[in-house]
Amino acid sequence: MSGLSADRRLALLSALFATGAALLLLLVLGFLVSESWPVLNAGGWRAFLADGVWYPLEGRFGLLSMVWATLATAVGALLLVAPLGVAGAIFQCFCAPPAVAKLYRSVLALLAGIPSVVYGLWGLTVLVPLIARWAPPGASLVAAILILALMVLPTVTLTSATALGAVPRSLLQGAAALGMTRRGIILGVAVPAARDGMLAGMLLAALRALGETMAVLMVAGNVVRNPTDLFEPVRVLTANIALEMAYATGAHRAGLFASGLLLTVIVLLLAWLAARAGGRQRDV
Repeated sequence: MSGLSADRRLALLSALFATGAALLLLLVLGFLVSESWPVLNAGGWRAFLADGVWYPLEGRFGLLSMVWATLATAVGALLLVAPLGVAGAIFQCFCAPPAVAKLYRSVLALLAGIPSVVYGLWGLTVLVPLIARWAPPGASLVAAILILALMVLPTVTLTSATALGAVPRSLLQGAAALGMTRRGIILGVAVPAARDGMLAGMLLAALRALGETMAVLMVAGNVVRNPTDLFEPVRVLTANIALEMAYATGAHRAGLFASGLLLTVIVLLLAWLAARAGGRQRDV
């Protein structure tokens, strides 16, 4: 009876914390809506997403070009790291000796913990001048993509390795009993079985890429324009907020909050998709 009572107390405590987290999220969303309401009420979302021109002094708060730049940097980074992360996870789980695999995991964990400003500093002092030799000014969309790819690669690799490690050993042993080669077992059985977990990890990496501010601000060039060329400077939503919030007032300030609200909605959608993909992986 006492065990049942302890279980109930644990369930109530867990429900309390979960409810508190949900309420906190609702409060954040409510705050963003409240602060951005002056410009939302004046023109609505259509005015933000139909115009790519950001001239706050003229009352033009078009976010479209920065939305495209934000998505371009995140998608570009994921396209680079997806094959590299999956290959690294396969190496860690199936190819590396135990000692090497442990060292590899430690290095990835260390890379994942490096502050983003350090990545940005390296990109500003090394990567941007290197790109500028071929395509000035160097601070550009491709620089932001490369920095974000370097930042999210450990996340993709570690989550992919976790997904591969969750594949039932009986499934792999059954494939081996059928005479499949090692390559066939890895690519034909293990990777498809871990696909949903890998997808969840990539979506989580996309969340970090979308929310990154300092590193992208330091290497992207921060020019409000549609990303039509990899070597042109661009400005993402997070960098725009960081650059202008300190002096923004009135409708300008409300427009920055509206861009934060839009980014939050995108992040919540990706988090929901990641949770669904992770749930399917656990059900396998």
